[in-house]
Amino acid sequence: MENENDKKIEENQPFEENVESKKVVENNETKELSVEDKLKEIQDKLLRALAETENQRRRFEKETIEAFKYGGFNFAREILSVLDNLQRAHQSIKNDESLKDNKDLNKFLENIEIIEKDLITIFEKNNIKKINCLKGRFDPNNHQAILEIEDENVEPGTILQEIQPGYLFKDRLLRPSFVAIAKKKDTKNNENGQKNKI
Repeated sequence: MENENDKKIEENQPFEENVESKKVVENNETKELSVEDKLKEIQDKLLRALAETENQRRRFEKETIEAFKYGGFNFAREILSVLDNLQRAHQSIKNDESLKDNKDLNKFLENIEIIEKDLITIFEKNNIKKINCLKGRFDPNNHQAILEIEDENVEPGTILQEIQPGYLFKDRLLRPSFVAIAKKKDTKNNENGQKNKI
């Protein structure tokens, strides 16, 4: 019986050491924390732990919703390259001089167009939408300027040409549109060029 009590005492000793009252050092004197101070400290730790748990729960909930909503984002980005390659193949075959005399070429091109339309329909069903940008204003959130073209007939920053179409996945940018935008005619270079001629 004594051995059992000794074991219980030994088991409880580490706990008692942890619960041992903290001492506060003030003016080189050590003071033991009062019961109220200990209670406040424990309450503060408990509130912080609860707040951290609540923050983790909210973060996990948000990540779960985003994973469900945007789960196909990476797949959608990858499948865009299939559409791009199909469109490039269509253009290169259509513009190839040696294939223009081939009678079956038009049937082949029609089949490629059908596949393109099917892909675009599948994109639209899955909330992948093409960004319509021609003749619109340049928006750095959705467009990436590749070229600047001098044009006096339109306002600077107007999109004149779409080099590669951009797409949105629901409300997120999947890929920006690569565009050529209008700029004002550079009069300084023209003046310098005319002075150099004289």
